[in-house]
Amino acid sequence: MIQVTRKDSKESAENMLRRFTRKVQQSGVVAVAKQAQYFEKPISKRDRRLKAIVRRDRKAQKVKKLKLS
Repeated sequence: MIQVTRKDSKESAENMLRRFTRKVQQSGVVAVAKQAQYFEKPISKRDRRLKAIVRRDRKAQKVKKLKLS
């Protein structure tokens, strides 16, 4: 559970809310909840991971080419 407390008595509620949302996003709780919202077959999961690996490799090659040019 993510908790946010006031830094001092003058801190506004908006600042506390901003810090809370930032901590939630960094922890990845929302991303995990969205992924678990719908069932995904194990085969689809494997394909998605393989596609991510291919994208990462292509991007690395592209960056490498730009640096050499």
